[in-house]
Amino acid sequence: MTGASTPPEPQVTPERQAAHEAAVETALARLDLDTKTRLLAGQDFWSLPAIPEIGLDSLVVSDGPIGVRGVRSTSEDPSLALPSPTALGATWSPEIAVRAGQVLAQEARRKGVHVLLAPTVNLHRSPLGGRHFEAYSEDPYLTGAIGTGYVRGVQSGGVGTTTKHFVGNDAETDRFTVDNRIAPRPLRELYLAPFEAIVAHARPWGIMTAYNTVNGTTMTAHHHLVNEILRGEWGFDGVNVSDWTAARDTVADANGGLDLAMPGPKTVYGENLAAAVRAGDVEESVVDAAVRRVLLLAARTGALKTTEPVVPAAALPAEIDGEAFARELATRSFVLVRNDVREGAPALPLAPGTRVALSGAAAREARVLGGGSATVFPAHVVAPLDGLRAALPEGTLSYEVGADPNNELDVAGQGFALRAVCRDEAGEILASVPLAGGHIQWMGSDLPDGVTYDTLHSIEVTGTFTPRESGEHVFGTRGIGGFKVVIAGRELFEGSVEMGAATDPFEAFFGQPTERGRLELTADEPVELSVFHTVAKPEGLPIQAVGFTVLHQNPVHDPDELIARAAEAARGAETAVVVVATTERVESEGFDRADLQLPGRQDDLVRAVAAANPRTVVVVNAGSPVEMPWRDDVAAVLLSWFPGQEGGAALADVLTGAAEPGGRLPTTWPAVLEDAPVVNTTPTDGKLEYTEGVLIGYRAWEQAGRTPAYPFGHGLGYTDWTYESVTVEPAAEDGLTVTVRVRNSGSRAGRETVQVYLAPAEPGTTPGTERPARWLAGFAQVEAAPGESAEAVVRVARRAFEIWDEARDAWRLVPGDYGVEAGRSVRDLRVAAAVRKG
Repeated sequence: MTGASTPPEPQVTPERQAAHEAAVETALARLDLDTKTRLLAGQDFWSLPAIPEIGLDSLVVSDGPIGVRGVRSTSEDPSLALPSPTALGATWSPEIAVRAGQVLAQEARRKGVHVLLAPTVNLHRSPLGGRHFEAYSEDPYLTGAIGTGYVRGVQSGGVGTTTKHFVGNDAETDRFTVDNRIAPRPLRELYLAPFEAIVAHARPWGIMTAYNTVNGTTMTAHHHLVNEILRGEWGFDGVNVSDWTAARDTVADANGGLDLAMPGPKTVYGENLAAAVRAGDVEESVVDAAVRRVLLLAARTGALKTTEPVVPAAALPAEIDGEAFARELATRSFVLVRNDVREGAPALPLAPGTRVALSGAAAREARVLGGGSATVFPAHVVAPLDGLRAALPEGTLSYEVGADPNNELDVAGQGFALRAVCRDEAGEILASVPLAGGHIQWMGSDLPDGVTYDTLHSIEVTGTFTPRESGEHVFGTRGIGGFKVVIAGRELFEGSVEMGAATDPFEAFFGQPTERGRLELTADEPVELSVFHTVAKPEGLPIQAVGFTVLHQNPVHDPDELIARAAEAARGAETAVVVVATTERVESEGFDRADLQLPGRQDDLVRAVAAANPRTVVVVNAGSPVEMPWRDDVAAVLLSWFPGQEGGAALADVLTGAAEPGGRLPTTWPAVLEDAPVVNTTPTDGKLEYTEGVLIGYRAWEQAGRTPAYPFGHGLGYTDWTYESVTVEPAAEDGLTVTVRVRNSGSRAGRETVQVYLAPAEPGTTPGTERPARWLAGFAQVEAAPGESAEAVVRVARRAFEIWDEARDAWRLVPGDYGVEAGRSVRDLRVAAAVRKG
């Protein structure tokens, strides 16, 4: 098996490139200044204006690292929901990332989308990063390899990508204003490295610049990083689009290399850019260069009709069954970090016919995706309870709630049948559309047919709610504007909510969850519901959007009683399975985490169940690390990330042994937050100092001599592997070929992820040359039947031996002796060889 750089790369042939460039020049010559600047501004939230006279269709973009929203992020047009990016990172498989990209490309084509706003390749610098579920790893090499596969897959399907967020958007606190102070060496070796790898090996058609500032210059206007490094040094020829509302300065952004200021119609480009050109503040040649890149993107995706796209219809990849792939990807991503032998056998996989006691609210209502711009609306979701019911023999599965992480109001979902009725100021109905849940988030073309932002005055969410349990139900709202809440004929609230002083306009717009009233309801008896919302349209918001949420909380039961019932059920079963989870209030876009603790009484639930049954398996439904104080007291711990819409079916596959848990940790999991060497995400006086330099993730753990709960690269399968040998040979361009021979020494077929690290004999002590104890240099996956051996062939590039020399402003190979170490994780290295460089 070969290493991480082998997935087939979609090629823009020289002939196709020449044809595109000719078509672009012909189109550009026919445009006047006002039309050119209008093309760079976006006509609405998700698209650019069409220019029929040059054969240009409206170029459509869409959010979605794990799915494709389309131009309407509503339940009317469901989207396939794949597992989270941390799950994709956990596969350690660029090949499966290619297939994920191909699946998303076919989804994009189905929804009329030309460009996907993904992937996110920022790093897990601190475990407190609230949006880490949307990024792959703490390691730049692994991130670049997975991102390269993803981009190749999407673009092989004729759909563009925008690798993001360039650069330094590694946390969410004050993301619009923070100045991340990153020295040149860590900037090059860590944070820019995934972008550089993707530009070199996948040639993305777009890149998205971040909200934040780096070293005093906002990224949308960062001439050095965009024009000199990204375009000049790396040769990137694609479009540079701002993160949404990030562009703030017409002249600085244009001269700094920003092509597209999104979303429209209100941006710093358009007529503002035309005026800047006429005033002499921006050269028209700068505008022309940006328009060329936009037209080239249109040509590549087929939106410029005067030339053939990169991938004609006849050359598109074969269709992939999206639901089957989502299930496979989830199983390949699950990381089994603990699997003790109890009563003579490993806890997992479950023996046929095992009586299972399942508990945890997240088993019934799994969180399958992260919050924020990664949200899509799948046609269905398979929760763990659903998956296990389908997989286990009748009568062998019981279920208790045990503990609910949602100890507060949550989006109205289970039991609600809702519609949104849109009206104008006179009360006339403009549209009536179904809702999958109580959350409305309409931006630009998301608005229902027949509704415009200007004409929309009110939205009534109406329908029924059928409780699944009796007791006191709590109802609430989130958002600004007027609200009138009527449940079962009773008015619970009428009033208005003003926008607060939040610095993030998205957070300010959607507001805080607020209770509006309580009602005693009876299980299985439906009641009528009406939440009438008068739309707020505050001045100064950079977007035209409508958003609010209908919230609900089930009756709160005695938590001790719930835990006791789950423990009693576990006592009577052969195996207990507990599903614990984070919530959208813990992990989401727009804020960082305060701690790594599981919300609610979930830790107490695990302790009680483990005390009742020694064969307790805990499934952790979280997008990034959480503390697990009970981890040594349970038989098995399985990390399922945010597993996508087929997550419950995939979980059943892994628990029963129909599939092997294929994942390895893409980021280090601390035992407690205090152990983590790099934590801070909060700026001081507007600045966040990256004082740790090149030592983040496992590099920092190794340097500090600390032991995490589970190290980078760790993961167990259902078989054992013996590492027999490693050989090292010189390769082209001063690299290495590392061949690692392994043998499946277990009792069933399996897949192994062979990891290769470099360890310098002299880590470096002089300023500017300090290096980690070791770092990931390559990896490969092999498969073998019991008793069979296999060879993993890993290509190690010269760059793995280089550092960024700040004095020379260049890469420099560090000569000396290196250990070439191979194994199962950064802390489980089985074989080693020596090599001398320089």
